[in-house]
Amino acid sequence: MRCELRVSFAGPMVTLQDAGRRGWMRYGVPWSGPMDTRALAIANTALGNPADACGVEVSLGGLQVECLSGAVSFAVAGGGFQVTLADRALAPWVVATLTPGQRLSVRPGAWGSWAMLTFAGQVEGALWLGSRATHSQSGLGGGVLCRGDILAIEAAEVRQGREGDLPLPAWALPGDRIRVVMGPQDRFFDQAVLREFTGGPFRLTDAYDRMGLRLSGPELPVNAALDMPSEPVLRGAVQVAGDGVATVMLADHGTTGGYPKIATVIGPDLNDLVQHRSGDSVHFAAVTSDAAVAAARAAHHELTAYLTELARPRASLNERLMAGNLISGVVSGEEH
Repeated sequence: MRCELRVSFAGPMVTLQDAGRRGWMRYGVPWSGPMDTRALAIANTALGNPADACGVEVSLGGLQVECLSGAVSFAVAGGGFQVTLADRALAPWVVATLTPGQRLSVRPGAWGSWAMLTFAGQVEGALWLGSRATHSQSGLGGGVLCRGDILAIEAAEVRQGREGDLPLPAWALPGDRIRVVMGPQDRFFDQAVLREFTGGPFRLTDAYDRMGLRLSGPELPVNAALDMPSEPVLRGAVQVAGDGVATVMLADHGTTGGYPKIATVIGPDLNDLVQHRSGDSVHFAAVTSDAAVAAARAAHHELTAYLTELARPRASLNERLMAGNLISGVVSGEEH
């Protein structure tokens, strides 16, 4: 079945994203992919899709679509957004089914900056270098969604056995302690400045998009000439420009840069950082590279265990009735 959805409204930075464009950074092409990498895997797994399948990343601008034809099950995960289906409020993390004539709305809720909306089927979108992940600055990839666009899902399915609210694990809620590994250019900063960096606090500013987020907080003056040659830049790198302001590189970051990088946010905490909103306060905590590897492994095991449970389809009503002890406590009716 083919399902077609018309975009009634889409805020800025609402894009098609799969797990990302790997292997091209050496040629100057960013990885892209979801801002919160866990959200895509969770929303896909909840539907029984491959974890890296293409979905719609919804920003704080929100999204509303109307189903024109076909029916399709969908999942939402990521931030604590408001999800409304046919004027009925659903849980922020949920699997449900959209049918012709119904409207689905995903809008900012109590917390979080990004949500992933996935579908039981294959989302149509342009392939670029083998991926549908959208590079927001160029628009290459699956693309940015705009009002009036038609979003098509091929091989759309209704998966009633997967419908229902999804458990929200404690580790999905963003904390304000963000772990970093110092360097690789922390030598360009005085010890007092390094203490300021890990002392904080820093606040997220409005200068926040898929390429990076600019922080406000203690000034971080560079104690060296800004003449270092450009070198590779990774997601999570904390660059400091000549004005002493720190910027964290995110999904669509440039692949090279010539500003010193005072630290790098570790992978698991980068998902936490991006779910904060402008004005939120965070503190950076320095950890060793060994501790960062251990944290990444622990987060991977935690997520894997959660996805393993989520991958199991829910029992149907008939299966639940068959498994239940329906005659326990039955009486003759003559006791009173």
